[in-house]
Amino acid sequence: MKLTGFKVLSFDCYGTLIDWETGLWSSLQPLLERTRIDRESALATFGEVESEHEHEAPTLPYRDILARVHAKLAGRWKLKSTDTMDKAFGVSVGAWPPFPDTVEALAYLKRHYKLVILSNVDRENFAATNKSLAVEFDAICTAEDIGSYKPDPKNFAYLLKAIEDLGHSKADLLHTAQSLYHDHAPAERASIARCWINRRGDKAKGSGATKAVAAIPKLDFEFPTLYAMAQAHRAEAS
Repeated sequence: MKLTGFKVLSFDCYGTLIDWETGLWSSLQPLLERTRIDRESALATFGEVESEHEHEAPTLPYRDILARVHAKLAGRWKLKSTDTMDKAFGVSVGAWPPFPDTVEALAYLKRHYKLVILSNVDRENFAATNKSLAVEFDAICTAEDIGSYKPDPKNFAYLLKAIEDLGHSKADLLHTAQSLYHDHAPAERASIARCWINRRGDKAKGSGATKAVAAIPKLDFEFPTLYAMAQAHRAEAS
């Protein structure tokens, strides 16, 4: 199996293209600035609470999920939040930064593949994010469009239909993502080829703001960054 054998790359966005843990931590500071809660603990608690809310309200737009999560976190940590603070957290997504390698790598990959987004986000928040990615995606599939959140298999069925609409089959597709829980485990069940962008540089089944998986799924490719993936493609192509 070679990178050059695929024609379409689908991406998770937050955690893969966007440094969502840095974005989340920064956006939590108005709530946490006078506490001693450390980053890893805060992110792990966020991942747990976010997953619960996505499961309970799969049709709720992500900005509203985030607002509810913020309020729930405040209660769990015995901190004071307000409706204004909760809503501000919900629309903070557009300010979360791309990883340093993302824009250059996407520009290169765009010359060789069709690019598709499959993200647990709403359209409004992704539109804000897309400005910082500086590339035009061939299809954008959000949780708001689908009516469910990854790892629900409906999200990957929706992705495959979007690929079909672009004139391609599952065999042409390589799903590229950081999260084992949200992306690689369900993509494996859907028999979609998988490339792990291992941004945290470890073999943990779950860490940071990502919920753990029972077992690490089979992976077809693994790279520490998207730039490393682009470099591997360049080496194959030459």
